[in-house]
Amino acid sequence: MGYIGNKPTAVPLTSADIQDGVITAADLGANSVDSSELVDGSIDTSHIGAAQVTADKTSGVIRPNAKPLIINGNCAISQRSTSVASITGSGYHTIDRYRTGISGTLGTWTQSQSTDVPTGKGFANSLKMDCTTADASPSVGDRLALRYNFEGQDLQLLKKGTADAEKITLAFWIKSSKTGVHIVNIVDQDNTRNISKSYTVSSADTWEQVVLNFDGDTTGALGDDNGQSLYIDFYFGAGTNYTSGTLATSWEAVNNVDVAVGQVNLADSTSNDFLFTGVQLEVGEYTSSTLPPFQHESYGDNLRRCQRYFYKLGGTTDTYKRLSVNFCNPSNRNQTLGLHHLPVPMRTAQTVTIPSASDFAVGHLGGSNACSSVTINNDGALPNNALLSCLAITGSNASTDCVMLEMTYASTNTMEVSAEL
Repeated sequence: MGYIGNKPTAVPLTSADIQDGVITAADLGANSVDSSELVDGSIDTSHIGAAQVTADKTSGVIRPNAKPLIINGNCAISQRSTSVASITGSGYHTIDRYRTGISGTLGTWTQSQSTDVPTGKGFANSLKMDCTTADASPSVGDRLALRYNFEGQDLQLLKKGTADAEKITLAFWIKSSKTGVHIVNIVDQDNTRNISKSYTVSSADTWEQVVLNFDGDTTGALGDDNGQSLYIDFYFGAGTNYTSGTLATSWEAVNNVDVAVGQVNLADSTSNDFLFTGVQLEVGEYTSSTLPPFQHESYGDNLRRCQRYFYKLGGTTDTYKRLSVNFCNPSNRNQTLGLHHLPVPMRTAQTVTIPSASDFAVGHLGGSNACSSVTINNDGALPNNALLSCLAITGSNASTDCVMLEMTYASTNTMEVSAEL
């Protein structure tokens, strides 16, 4: 461009030279203004319109919980066993923290820790249920579900029973050989209230992520203690006692007929199986596109959280399992007493299961002595549910004052300590 006279001096354009509204987003090319062109602090909250920054525009989500609310959501920990066959009743079988619930006789199942997982999601294991004896016609009281139990003190952040009760989002991955409607039921055990949501498996034998939203409940606070306050049931079959009403899609007093309306029967064929993993519970309402990423914990942290409820020692054939250092009773050297330190304090006083006394021995510098009686328990006087007393009586005198109580090596020899909900 030519000039008449001297070329004007270049003067930077400032915000004062621009009329409000003259330059709009439409006048700017894509990515034409980046952070390097902004003065530090030049954009503050006064420059941001209400609700203009949403969760999907941020790089992360600030959770109110530091640890996952669901323990072992990736199904990595399986202390009891990696496979159990001929399951016809309720109980914990393989994957820690997930209890199989079977009422009546709704099929026979093999439960296992599987390596079949959704691709590219960071999971190595899933829980698999395989139907080995079918039941195509459930009785009215039959039901099949996997249950996750919560302590009330872990869910105070939900503010249940207050005007500020939080919405929650439950998400998980499922692969089922049977398409159709499935039900998830959340039960407030403290106040006998529940809510259910349905989802549809649309493609057989295909991993699908399920994201379900549940309203906050302004009625009934959860106990702030270590008791069972709330649980989640993942249904896979149910009789008419649970399906003949209207699905409880809002919080209501528990009415069994409203719990699992529409649920398909996974027990109707021995060709059926289902797997699930990646279970997460989030405070707030999310969709599949805004859901926070799964909180992956280290194996060690995950194991320790599981051991609050269940701990297993033994079950291998490689070596003796040393339980405690015991001291002999000066007036009766056949009697020894010691303490077993648990990895973590457990939820409550434990139930201890051990093999027979013949599977124990006390070792010392002079050799070892077989045990004629072994008693291991929490006697109520030990602090924090972190210690077990170990009383062993031998058939002959130990040669030293201090001995080691040992469990002999065999795959069937285990000490199991339970404080499950």
